[in-house]
Formats: sequence, C-alpha cells, structure tokens
Amino acid sequence: MRPRRYTGAYMRSDEERNATKPPAGFRQWAIIAATAAAAAPAPVLRLLEVPGIAHPDIPNVIEALIFGLGVFAAATLLTWASEVAETEVSAGLALVALALIAVLPEYAVDIYFAWTAPDTPENAHFAVANMTGGNRLLVGLAWPAIFLIFYLRTKRKEMPVVRENSVGIFFLGAATLYSFTIPLRSHLSLIDTAVMFTLFAAYMFLSSRSPPEEERVFVGPAAAIAGLRRVPRRLVVIGIFAYSATVIFASAEPFAESLVSTGRTAGIDEFVLVQWLAPLASEAPEFILAGLLALRGRHDAGMTILISSKVNQWTLLIGSLPLAFSISGGTLDPLHFDSRQSEEVFLTAAQSLFAVAILISLSMGRGEALLLGGLFLSQFFITDETVRLVYAVVYSVLAVLVLARDVPRFPRFAGAVKDCVVAPRGGRDYEG
Repeated sequence: MRPRRYTGAYMRSDEERNATKPPAGFRQWAIIAATAAAAAPAPVLRLLEVPGIAHPDIPNVIEALIFGLGVFAAATLLTWASEVAETEVSAGLALVALALIAVLPEYAVDIYFAWTAPDTPENAHFAVANMTGGNRLLVGLAWPAIFLIFYLRTKRKEMPVVRENSVGIFFLGAATLYSFTIPLRSHLSLIDTAVMFTLFAAYMFLSSRSPPEEERVFVGPAAAIAGLRRVPRRLVVIGIFAYSATVIFASAEPFAESLVSTGRTAGIDEFVLVQWLAPLASEAPEFILAGLLALRGRHDAGMTILISSKVNQWTLLIGSLPLAFSISGGTLDPLHFDSRQSEEVFLTAAQSLFAVAILISLSMGRGEALLLGGLFLSQFFITDETVRLVYAVVYSVLAVLVLARDVPRFPRFAGAVKDCVVAPRGGRDYEG
C-alpha cells in the first residue's frame, strides 16, 4: 500500500483541532451574553421614553416585537439562573420568587388601573377585568400547554405533580373559597387585602423552608454559571434575577400598550383588549418560562412556576388592588366594580375551584387538561354575557364531580401537605 501523501494541506490531529476550538464554557458564556444583549433594547428604549429624552417614532407592531423579544430573552435568562438558584437556596422558594418576577408585568398593568381609579372610575372595572382575564388565561391556557408538552415528550396520559406543590394547591384552594365572597359584595376592600396578604405570606414562609436541591446535572449555560466559585456564582445568579426583573418590568406597559393599540387599530373592542389581549402580553413571561422548562424535560418546575403564579395572582395581586386604590385616593373606601365584573370574578373563582379539584390528586390527566383548555377557549366563540354564569356553574359542577371521584386520594394529599409543612425535604418527589 502506498503511503498517503499530503499536498500542502496540514492534517491536524484531534488534539490539535480541539486545542484551537473555544472551550465549551466560553461558548456558553457567549450564549448568555447574546441573550442578555437581545433583552437590552427594551429597557433602553423605555429609559429614553419615560423621562422624555427621546420619542422614537416606531410602529406599534415593531415596538411590540422589541418589547416581546425583551420579555422572551429575560425569561430565558431566568430559566438558567433558576436552575442554579434551586441548589443555593430553598428550591421551592427559588421557584416561587421566579414566578413572582415573571408575573411582574401583570402587577404593573393591574395596579396602574387601580391606582388611577380614584380619578378615572372606569379604570376600577378595567383593573378587575385585567385581573380576572390574567388568572383565567394562566389556568385555561398555560396549564394545559404544559400537559401538552409533557404528553408529546412522554406519550403518557397522566402528568404527575410533585408533592412539594401540595402546599401551593392548599393555599390556592383557601384563597379560592374566600374569593367566592367577593362577587357577593361587588367590591374589594382593605379587609380583602389583609386576608389575601396573610395567605400569601404564609405560603412564602412555608415554601422557604424546603431545603436546596443537593443533586442537579446542569447542561448548557446553566452549567457555565454553576461551574463558578460560590461567591461569583451567587453574584451572577442575583445579577441575572435583577436584570431580568428590570427588563420584564420595563417591558410590561409598552408591550401591553403596543398590542392594545394594534388591536384597537384593527377594530377590536376596548374591553376585550383589556381583559384578554393585555393579560396575554403581561402573562407572557411565565408562559414562556414554564414552557421553556417543560421543553427541557422539567415539567415539574414548569408547573411549580404556574401554580406559584396562580397563588400569588389570586392572593397578592387581588389584595394589592384595594390597597393601591386606597393609597392613591387617600381613602378607606373599597374599590367598587359593576355587575359584569362580579360575574367575571365568580367565573374566575369557579375555574380556580375546578383547577384545585384536579390537582388534589397531585396529577393532571389528559381529559382534565382537555376540559381546562377546551372550556376556556370555547368562551371566545360565545359572546353572550349571560353565558359567563353558565360556564361558572359548569366549572363548579365539574369541581364537585372531580372532588367526589378523588375522595380516596384526600388522605394522601393531606399527608403531602403535612410532610411539606412539618418535615420539608429536598428533591422533586412525586405521589406514588
């Protein structure tokens, strides 16, 4: 056999080729830097507009894309930082804090309506409309979406929910039962603030008691962050959380406004814009965040974020509305709303009751996910306002039926809550 000859080209060994490649860590940090850069135009544009430094004449559609990209990039950064944070502090607290950051846009929009309600009374109705729309979107669209991702990845017809979420489900159930009193009164008062804030504080305290995860295999950018020494690692995680929160908060109002303006130009009803299009924009961070985690095989973390988001919206957000109204108006009077909003709150409470009933079993079946998503989506095709009450009754009846079916599972759920409260432990435990 003739010896192989090389004509000018130098054939490098594998070791030599690998030596000239940038290290994996460098590539991952480059991805992190590029993602952070993609989020940067949103807060920069906002910083120019708010103090009046500049008012770029940007079409609404382009502005929505800029701020939407900011939200998506910030959510992506949060997924990487949160994985590391779960091994630094309480895993439950890390995901609850993550959910709180992701839901900032919803708070910004809703509290804005409540704050301006003393001078603009119709904004009280918009505050309730935006709050109920956001809550129903979260349960009716995001929860079934996580199941769909789980099903497409595993082909399993039942998605397990980790036992650690039993505490969130318990507090969501307590807040839901209390929320049925709100439509009877047609107002939100500082008493509601006290009750809802107490529930949220107790939820946060119990979530903080679970220990950090001891074992976690990191991949991609999360591995680069986790590979740092302790102090730099924690500073980077805190920095990413702060930066992402800033981007999300800065993007909330202009993202919602640009979408609403686009819809108004298209002739869409203003109430529909406030109740559905604006919440869809403001809820985008947790939708994206939970979806990204589920796509990476972490449906448990995705559902934890969505359950936490629902708990804090159904407690902290509701309680914040009368508080903002009271401080802004310098009054102790409650935040009143009309009969239509009373029906919206009743419908949202009924949907929430059905969602809690489903998760009492610490699982979600394919049929249950289809009911959650199908009932929610079908409401867009029926515009008769009286149908809201029909849907509320349907949700309530389904909740009773599911609870009756799962009576044998109540002791296991109660045991999971007790374990998480009395003897919290790390890891992601599923109900057997």
